[in-house]
Amino acid sequence: MGEPRPGDGLVRDGLLPVGELYDAYEPGLGRLRERCKDLCWQYNALRPSDAEGHARLLAQIVGSMEGTAEVVPPFWCDYGANISLGDNFYCNHGMVALDAAPIRIGSNVFVGPGCRLCTSGHPEDACLRAQGLEYALPIAIGDDVWIGANVTVCPGVTIGSDVVIGAGSVVSRDIPSHVVAVGVPCRPVRPVDGRRDARWGGPASL
Repeated sequence: MGEPRPGDGLVRDGLLPVGELYDAYEPGLGRLRERCKDLCWQYNALRPSDAEGHARLLAQIVGSMEGTAEVVPPFWCDYGANISLGDNFYCNHGMVALDAAPIRIGSNVFVGPGCRLCTSGHPEDACLRAQGLEYALPIAIGDDVWIGANVTVCPGVTIGSDVVIGAGSVVSRDIPSHVVAVGVPCRPVRPVDGRRDARWGGPASL
């Protein structure tokens, strides 16, 4: 592997081949993880009132942001460079993003507390795991998505747009657009229905 540079997209630069085994203990990757976790530690240690400091550090941690983003500490990720955030992103306390592969999040996405976005996986073969070999598959989340508390999104999953993921779900397969999906494993249970929001002055009551 070539020498990684802070802020580079890991997959783009060929450091982590998507879907193939790689050595997680490779020194260059270790240095990138250490840099990222130092930045996360600084981010999490800031006073809650220091909005400017949080914005500055978040821009150093993630690969790209299209607009405004609010990530409530604590927040942890592995590399940061593989995370892209759309406009108007909000994440509550305790998100962990294992971004060995790209994590692409659209606009107007809300993420509840305690969520896990995990692109990394390990071989079933114990001998391969013992060698420190891993693989990573990208996660994609569309626009206008609400992910409830304590949701886990597994490697290789795509969540469509206009989706609600129920609290505590384990999303191990793709979820289409315009649905409410819940469960372990997570699966669609009904279409999104704006009429349910009428009592709060939603679109159906206008």
